[in-house]
Amino acid sequence: MQAASRQALTNLRAEVASVLGRFSTTEGLAGLADELYAVADLFTAQPRLRRRLADPASPPEHRTGLAEALLSGKISASALSVVDGAVAARWSTAWDLVDAIETSGDDVLLAAAEADNALDSVEDELFRLERILDAESTLTTMLDEATADPGRRSDLVEGLLAGKAHPTTIALVRHAVRTQRKRSILLALDDLIAAAGARRERSIARVVSAVTMTDKQQGDLAARLSEIYGRRIEVRYAVDPSIRGGLVVRVGDEVIDGSIASRLTQVRSAFAD
Repeated sequence: MQAASRQALTNLRAEVASVLGRFSTTEGLAGLADELYAVADLFTAQPRLRRRLADPASPPEHRTGLAEALLSGKISASALSVVDGAVAARWSTAWDLVDAIETSGDDVLLAAAEADNALDSVEDELFRLERILDAESTLTTMLDEATADPGRRSDLVEGLLAGKAHPTTIALVRHAVRTQRKRSILLALDDLIAAAGARRERSIARVVSAVTMTDKQQGDLAARLSEIYGRRIEVRYAVDPSIRGGLVVRVGDEVIDGSIASRLTQVRSAFAD
């Protein structure tokens, strides 16, 4: 997103936060997220409507009036409040408006997990799924197949996670593979993990180790990374013997590859040259 859209998304998240206080159950929050996802799907399917609702030359009250005429009585007052906040904002592109409404749905589900004291579990499950899919290219391809029926992709998610993951984790992943704004499932999981971390004002370090790390090792690594980056870092790690030794650490877009496998590759390359 460009600067205008980033600021609009920040403001929209404040609107979402104000709406969350109206709900006393996680079921209600899950319903709100479903409504926001449905609105995003509608705007995705209707290009003319999408462009009108994001047209910066149109006064904000005209855009919110159009949204209300279209959606009043069809979605809850809380969902409509979020949509009004979205269409009244100034977005760099019409697609940013759609993505922001989808992101709002994700934020609502993460808030539901937090209210259920399950945000740590959801974050960890998303990370574990990311590692599984990163290693299973066939499964990732099946979930990324844009021409496949969304219901089939959703059923695959249910088969993978049912009884093994928190309902919020399943809901987030199910939407990620069903959305009409189709993108790589690995990118979607990456964004969700980052959003979960941001709810508690810290970043996530994704760590791959050749062997199991002790709690102390994880704590020491988190402390060192927090010192390096100047902000709170929490470690999520997975074991992958194929790296042979050392660690691969990713914080945001930065990757620190200290694995033995990587060093061996560098040595082979040097000899080849």
